Amino acid sequence: MERSEPRGEPPVARRASPWADTLFSVLAHGAALLTLLLLVAIIGSLVHGAMPAIREYGLSFLWRSEWDPVQDSYGGLVMIYGTLATSIIALIIAVPVSFGIALFLTELSPNWLRRPLGIAVELLAAVPSIVYGMWGLLVFGPLLATYVQQPLQSLLGGVPYLGALVQGPPVGIGILSAGIILAIMVIPFISSVMRDVFEVTPPMLKESAYGLGSTTWEVVYRVVLPYTKTGVVGGIMLGLGRALGETMAVTFVIGNMNQLDSLSLFEPANSITSALANEFAEAGEGLHQASLIYLGLVLFFITFCVLAASKVLLARLKKGEGARS
Repeated sequence: MERSEPRGEPPVARRASPWADTLFSVLAHGAALLTLLLLVAIIGSLVHGAMPAIREYGLSFLWRSEWDPVQDSYGGLVMIYGTLATSIIALIIAVPVSFGIALFLTELSPNWLRRPLGIAVELLAAVPSIVYGMWGLLVFGPLLATYVQQPLQSLLGGVPYLGALVQGPPVGIGILSAGIILAIMVIPFISSVMRDVFEVTPPMLKESAYGLGSTTWEVVYRVVLPYTKTGVVGGIMLGLGRALGETMAVTFVIGNMNQLDSLSLFEPANSITSALANEFAEAGEGLHQASLIYLGLVLFFITFCVLAASKVLLARLKKGEGARS
């Protein structure tokens, strides 16, 4: 008796066409290669444009403080110092505030407030930087001069070392003002990333810690942060990159002075981005334009060093975890 063939068998899944896989692979590799080529092209164009200044000053450009277009003599120390100082001040202020916002939104906020407050924080990132700069110049600067700078000068004016940090005309324009404005600008970015990575922590881990009697801070410190440290560091680096590259807001409130008379936080200064914004349009071909492009190359190198440092930090954290386990 012949065996009847089974009926109603599901159709065999057909393998995707080989040409589709090949096309996808080519496009993916092409996108990665294009990114690298663009990076190399940017570096090459910066080096080519800055070559007259590189030949003239070499690495001494980094610690020369003179910037005099009339005498055609240039150095980037003032701009480099202003860029680093304002970015560090911004991070010192923004990281704790952003951490507090993310912690409140994920662990402490009532449900009815969580979504509106989160949207409000994210909307701050949509405010144009020139609006922050105008607000800092017209509103925040006078308030800083009246209620912060003058009291600090009266309190610390005669104190060694500390008095040097608060000297200067009380006009509310300078490194500290620019750093605070940058902090306000980067808080939405850092807090949004921190909130998102805090929310991906498995609820079972947190509930287990609470069940063992842990406080909210212990849960965050011992459970949430170890689980999300990569995202937290990434959010901080995102904010630092935003602070290093900000132009218009800093240009309004930093004072745009190409002299480094003291290390006071209230003295007008300059940054790489504000110098490029103010002078590049009027700079003629030659050493002046090459020096400005050299500043852009230095900013690119600073950003690269920041990214490399973050990778090293994450690698050390992972290595430390392996040693503890």
